[in-house]
Amino acid sequence: MLKLGMVGGGQGAFIGAVHRMAARLDGHWEIVAGAFSSDPARAHASAKELGVASDRSYGSYAEMAQAEAARDDGIDAVSIVTPNHLHGPITKAFLDAGIAVICDKPLTASLEEAQDLAATVKASKAPFFLTHNYTGYPMIRQARAMVAAGELGKIRVVQAEYVQDWLTDAIEETGQKQAAWRTDPAQSGAGGAIGDIGTHAFNLAQFVTGQTPSHLAADLASFVPGRRLDDNAHIMLRYDSGAKGMLWASQVSVGNENGLRLRVFGDKGGLEWEQENPNYLRFTPHGEPTRTLTRGGVGANDAAAAVTRIPGGHPEGYLEAFATLYTEAAAVLREGGNPSDTLIPGIDAGLDGMRFIDACVRSSQGNAGWVTLS
Repeated sequence: MLKLGMVGGGQGAFIGAVHRMAARLDGHWEIVAGAFSSDPARAHASAKELGVASDRSYGSYAEMAQAEAARDDGIDAVSIVTPNHLHGPITKAFLDAGIAVICDKPLTASLEEAQDLAATVKASKAPFFLTHNYTGYPMIRQARAMVAAGELGKIRVVQAEYVQDWLTDAIEETGQKQAAWRTDPAQSGAGGAIGDIGTHAFNLAQFVTGQTPSHLAADLASFVPGRRLDDNAHIMLRYDSGAKGMLWASQVSVGNENGLRLRVFGDKGGLEWEQENPNYLRFTPHGEPTRTLTRGGVGANDAAAAVTRIPGGHPEGYLEAFATLYTEAAAVLREGGNPSDTLIPGIDAGLDGMRFIDACVRSSQGNAGWVTLS
């Protein structure tokens, strides 16, 4: 098994536990080291709970990077699951130590920092991976392959949305940890909902269609009084191919839990996928009845089958999609491959996500005027 370290993800964290479960699922990774909190006492308590040896529980990420690089049995990769503002310095510390990085999204807290980090990634011999986990779903891999094969024809319309309701109230003021850092510009960066979930919708549309918008017009809102970052966004997209798109990201839409949805329409057909029912992909060839394609079913293509673990009719979902990325990262490390030759999001996807956030903020500040993604 490959040896995995983790920065962040200690007691009270959400996404760290998800990464640990996903990393273990296919049997490629073992968690052996960590700096699980910026509070050394909490970090060591978390390590004990997770069965990490005391001599590999670190009080800081800098100490961890230096110590693990010096060990004969040092970690093969580090998983970074901290608030956004720490992604950049932690990534640099481990890449400089020659250790591969698996980083949660978005890439950093600002576009300028992301561009600086990209130079480090491209100069490093250690691989860098970004966990836009929804790209790991089998039916998303199927959709991507269908678009690439021309089954939809020339793409005309791209509709992406990611809507939740968990920030309908100002729970960041009650001490809720996940809400507190996500609504704090110093930790989250300039994007609220657009950074937390909008980047997922943006990346998913880009992953499936193979196209990146050249221009956008964004109307960002903070509906909860006193909230410093956006909690709702309506965004129009223009593509150089002539396609048009719309993206809606919201964390104040009551009645929605995790409503990530993608619809892509071309001149020969259309596709629809919903994250809350991820094993189904609706495909409508022009002039024909809609077909429901199922993961593991007779309509599944090779791209879906390659990341399907269990027979059709048995649900696969969020953890398995995350696990796909960890498994593909393990293959890169074992085989000495280049992440850019795989379907795993990397530094380029991270930069695109940061350009998206930056463009949304600039557009909204200019009364939702059209801006370029640069």
